[in-house]
Amino acid sequence: MSSDTVKDLKPWQERNDVASENKDGQNGADNGHIETLSKNQRKKLMRHQKWEEERTLRKQRRKEKRLKRSLERKAQGEEGGELVPSRKRLRKEVKPSSPLRLVIDCSFDSLMMFKDVRKLHKQIQRCYAVNRRALHPVQFYLTSLGGQLKQNMDKTDEGWVNWKEIMVRTEAYHEVMGKEELVYLTSDSPNVLAELDETKAYVIGGLVDHNHHKGITFERAKELGIDHAQLPLNSFVKMNSRKVLAVNHVFEIMLKYLEKRDWQEAFFTVLPLRKGAIPLGQEGTATEDKDGGGEEDSDSDSDTETVTQDTPKTQRPKEREWGAQDTLQSEEAP
Repeated sequence: MSSDTVKDLKPWQERNDVASENKDGQNGADNGHIETLSKNQRKKLMRHQKWEEERTLRKQRRKEKRLKRSLERKAQGEEGGELVPSRKRLRKEVKPSSPLRLVIDCSFDSLMMFKDVRKLHKQIQRCYAVNRRALHPVQFYLTSLGGQLKQNMDKTDEGWVNWKEIMVRTEAYHEVMGKEELVYLTSDSPNVLAELDETKAYVIGGLVDHNHHKGITFERAKELGIDHAQLPLNSFVKMNSRKVLAVNHVFEIMLKYLEKRDWQEAFFTVLPLRKGAIPLGQEGTATEDKDGGGEEDSDSDSDTETVTQDTPKTQRPKEREWGAQDTLQSEEAP
């Protein structure tokens, strides 16, 4: 080897020697660091290293599982087995939105305590969720939105501003739509709703007040000169508890009626079992409510002025907490 070649190789060898020394030094430092760790820390470090090393293996196993499930579903289909449709597939099969409009009137904000405003928020979440999954989704409106309700929505559910297929207005419902199109749902109305007119907009009072303002929705409907009606609950249902439905219950009953065109089926599909609802005419089979008179105080089944039916206070039972998580998820459902 010539002297020129040796000169050319020398810088390369020096760089390698330096790199080797640095690597050895680093390894020594790492080893020294590991030695200073406690037993539990070393175990955690080893588990993490093992987890990183097996990352590719886990990915491959997940891929194999997906392939296996896909083959199983395909085999079931070939054998004539009925497959359970996925939520995405169900969503694709949903028919176009009904022309019928359901409106939640949020103009009662100042009449509610903040805890009841939070309950109304959960009911609205439920309404939004069930409408998104309904076979016959309606045109959903929130009107007069502001005050405590909007503040709570902004604080606890920032994503609500990205909700789809919902019209949110700060104006009142009678400013958004013509009065001749409106029907206010209130239990104080002498009119019973027999059929749904899909050219109408049905208004549900967004009020959770434990009957402190009984009759207020009926009075407002009369003052505005708009049509009003109550659900035909008394024609189909006998309940042991108070005939009080939450905003989301009214909303869901309307959606279910659009799907089934049967009020009785709509009521008994939606009403919570704890209310002891039985078909009218079968009262003898009901079990008497022994819970005594406790004021209903739940997250999504709170008293709602729009659909209250008069029942003596002594028949009012205590009821369990019913939160938005019973939704959709629920999501899950407001």
